[in-house]
Amino acid sequence: MSDENNTLKAQTEAKIAAGRKGNPDFMKGVDETIAQAKAFQQGANALDLNQSAPSFELPNQHGQSVQLTELLAKGPVVVTFYRGSWCPYCNLQLKALQARLPEIHALGAQLVAISPQVPDGSMSESDISNMDFLVLSDQNADVAASYGVAWQVPTFLLEHMRVDRGLNLESVNNGNSRVLPIPATFVLDKQGKVTWRYVDVDYRTRSEPEDIISALKNLV
Repeated sequence: MSDENNTLKAQTEAKIAAGRKGNPDFMKGVDETIAQAKAFQQGANALDLNQSAPSFELPNQHGQSVQLTELLAKGPVVVTFYRGSWCPYCNLQLKALQARLPEIHALGAQLVAISPQVPDGSMSESDISNMDFLVLSDQNADVAASYGVAWQVPTFLLEHMRVDRGLNLESVNNGNSRVLPIPATFVLDKQGKVTWRYVDVDYRTRSEPEDIISALKNLV
């Protein structure tokens, strides 16, 4: 179990603090954008507890097709949506999940991470080789939409990505230039029902691996 200073929350909060110090105007803009998204209740239609998760079939990082039904036949599934390998908060999250993956597997569950990036671009080859869970490509964010976590990215953030980071979402996502998933995590039982979830339109906050593991323990 991670100590309090090494939780994913502590890591993301440190990243936010560094951002506020290094680029306060941008972070202020992010705060305002997130506040507006919450005011419009974006993410409120996300898949809820006890609902059946929509099935999907998506390519993994090697271009091979993966079906949710096949995964559920083996046991519970943790489905987590992330924005892309270019997102520092996503990288923190995926590394934290990788560190706790043996515990997830010990509980009979599998972990699936879904982003809009093209199969061969979801992560660098070195990162992919270090990840022992499935990384799937939802290029048009159709699966994210079916789970209620597709988010129309505000122009403010798109401009930041393009101008400040040299990031072209249309190229990275092979055509999808405006829709990203709200970083959300769903724990599904063997029947595909949602037994636990974390949904927050603020992309700087993520579900804690410890909470995911606790939710899986409740299924044993």
